[in-house]
Amino acid sequence: MTRRPPRGVIPVATELPAFLDLAITVGLVIASGVTLLAGYRVIRGPTTPDRVVALEAIGTNVVAVAVLFALQTGRGFFIDVGLVLAIIGFISTVAVARYVTEGDIIE
Repeated sequence: MTRRPPRGVIPVATELPAFLDLAITVGLVIASGVTLLAGYRVIRGPTTPDRVVALEAIGTNVVAVAVLFALQTGRGFFIDVGLVLAIIGFISTVAVARYVTEGDIIE
């Protein structure tokens, strides 16, 4: 009788190979660094569209960090978190873009 992994845990036969673990770690560092740089652009951005694009970049990088963390830890819950953050980021970007162009979100 085989044991099933707990709910929300991705079944993994063995540990990740060393090169994949290194690639995930490098990806996490790069995504975190780009998020910090985009945060600077949000604060110091010369125009509102620059700030909106930087916020979208932050949202995309947070999704990437969630997915990479899910791969590193083997927990599928963070994939769901990444999907929800992506949906929220898309809706908020559309709302802000509509507000900037038209001055009103809901007519």
